Amino acid sequence: MFKFDSAQNLVLGLVAGLVFGFLLQRGAVTRYRVILGQFLWTNHTMLRVMLTAIVVGAIGIYAMHQLWAVKLHIKDTALLGNVVGGAIFGIGMVVLGYCPGTGVGALGEGSRHAIFGLLGMLVGAAVYAEFHAALKKSLLKVADLGKITLPGTSHISPWVFIAATAVIAAIVFRLLHGRDLVAGPE
Repeated sequence: MFKFDSAQNLVLGLVAGLVFGFLLQRGAVTRYRVILGQFLWTNHTMLRVMLTAIVVGAIGIYAMHQLWAVKLHIKDTALLGNVVGGAIFGIGMVVLGYCPGTGVGALGEGSRHAIFGLLGMLVGAAVYAEFHAALKKSLLKVADLGKITLPGTSHISPWVFIAATAVIAAIVFRLLHGRDLVAGPE
C-alpha cells in the first residue's frame, strides 16, 4: 500500500524541487548543447556546476549532521552494482543528453524531446524496482563493502575531505578559466 508522507514534507520537497530546477535552469545545464559540450570537452559548464554542487552539498550535509544531529543515510557500497548502474546511467545520459534532473528541468523549460528520455527513465526505474529483490541477492552482493565512507575508513575528519574537494574544484576552475571552446547557453 502506497502511503504519502506528511503534508509538510511534501511541501518542503516541492519547494526544494522548484529551487533545484530553477538553479539547474539558471546554470544552463538544462540545455542539450551544454551537456553535449561537456561530453565533447568543449563546454565545461556542467563540470563547474557539478563541482560546485558537490562542495556546497557536502558542506550543507555535514553541517546539518554535526549541528542538528541530522542522521546520514549511507547506502551500501556495492561495487559491481555501482559500476553496472553507472554504465547504464552514462549510456542513457550520452544517448539522451540529459540526466534525470536536467531532463525534468529541460521538459519544464519546454524541450519536448526530453519527454522520451523521461519516459525511458520511468520505465527503467520500474524495471529495476521489479527486479530489485533478485538483484539484491545476486549482482548487488558482488563486492559489497557495506555502509562505508572515506572518513569512516580512514578515521580522518570529513571536513578534511571536503576541504580537499574544494581545493581540487578551485584548481579545476582556474585551469578551465576562459577555456570553453563554444559559447555558453543559447
